Amino acid sequence: MRLGTRLALGLGVLSLAVFAVVGTALTAYMRDYLEQQLGEQLKLIQTVQAKDAAAHGTVRRKPYYGWYTAVYDVSGGSVSLRRPADVPDDTRPLSELARAMAHSDTELMRTARIDGEGTYRLRGCEVEPGVVLVSAAPVEDVEETVERLVTVQVVVFALALTALVVFGRRMLRRGLKPPSDMAHTAHGITSHDLTEAAARLPLRADGRDGGREVAELRTAFNTMLEHIDDSLAVRAEAELRLRRFVADASHELRTPLMSVRGYADLFQYAAANEPAEREKHLARLRAEAARMGVLLDDLLLLARLDAAEVEAPLRTAGTDLTELVQQAADAFRAGRPAHPLTVTTCTTGPLVLCLAPQRIRQVLDNLLANAAVHTPHGTPVTVELDTAAGTALVRVADAGPGIPADHRDRVFDRFYRVDKARTRDRGGSGLGPAVARSLVRAHGGDVELTSRPGATVFTVRLPYRGLTGV
Repeated sequence: MRLGTRLALGLGVLSLAVFAVVGTALTAYMRDYLEQQLGEQLKLIQTVQAKDAAAHGTVRRKPYYGWYTAVYDVSGGSVSLRRPADVPDDTRPLSELARAMAHSDTELMRTARIDGEGTYRLRGCEVEPGVVLVSAAPVEDVEETVERLVTVQVVVFALALTALVVFGRRMLRRGLKPPSDMAHTAHGITSHDLTEAAARLPLRADGRDGGREVAELRTAFNTMLEHIDDSLAVRAEAELRLRRFVADASHELRTPLMSVRGYADLFQYAAANEPAEREKHLARLRAEAARMGVLLDDLLLLARLDAAEVEAPLRTAGTDLTELVQQAADAFRAGRPAHPLTVTTCTTGPLVLCLAPQRIRQVLDNLLANAAVHTPHGTPVTVELDTAAGTALVRVADAGPGIPADHRDRVFDRFYRVDKARTRDRGGSGLGPAVARSLVRAHGGDVELTSRPGATVFTVRLPYRGLTGV
């Protein structure tokens, strides 16, 4: 059965038990009260009848209809009824009470059954020594009153119980509607296809009814759905990025592989085996192989950095960052003479940090190469080293045309190029900024980008306390 039905039935059973206890107590109290009132009435009548019996020997004043009165002489163990007397045919209960009065100092009262008449309430009192007055009042009216009370209670309690179950079930159904809506939402979620790339859960258990407990359950339920939504969105984004990464990597690797394959096929022809031609083709093969090796090295490095939680790809040591910046600047001047480079250091002495020197040098080389590749010849490039709040800052800036606003958020994506027409020879593979950011984050820092026409700045933030290497 549903929870509302079980609660309604449980409420009905509990109410029935309460009604039974209340009805029994009320009936017992009413019976005792009526019997007490009957006893008081007998006592009042016997006060008058005792005077009548003392004056005339018997009771001449007739009692109520259906009542009986008898005067007995008691001496020793014998009991004698005085005549005339208004008594039933069966006088045994009255005689027994008179005999008991012979041995009692107080009035006696008992309930007895008189054959042919029914149940009576008997009361005995002493008129004078050796003379006992016994009165009998029927308890039929008391029984009828109690029976009517029981009947009324049964009818009223039955109606109340029926109304309580019916209306209680409706109220419970209304109160349990929010959990039912949540169950409906949960069933909707189970039928939702979560394998889709952009799977979202549009269903929500909303509303304000149900009280504080239901509100807490609703809040927890919706929070869980939001968490599932966020997880699904992250998973979908990760799958999309993985597909794009695999597609871009395949495309990047296909170009040098095709070149290697083409130059290798040339050796089938005699003209290609001439010494001059052979050396030229072999040089091209070596260049394409080196190009593919660099690309694979970048991909493997990114894969290791992505798995940093299970493998530490860095070997850190105390390194002077100022010296690394100067080495990267000297290499840039030698390889890119068409771009004037200015280095500014705001520290007076060595700036020693715990970092992997080869990897940070790779970051600096990537950022400097990125500035040279994406700006015209003659564009000045600056490198600035500074410290702030326990953080070392390296800013690599150029005075080129800048990066459009709609591309800035994706500059650090893998294989992403602002200019889609560029090849790797002219514009790189799109892994430089991604590798730089991954390496810096592996050191506990980050790389930020700000760009406007005439000023594009990559800011590398490195903490003084770097990672502990292996």
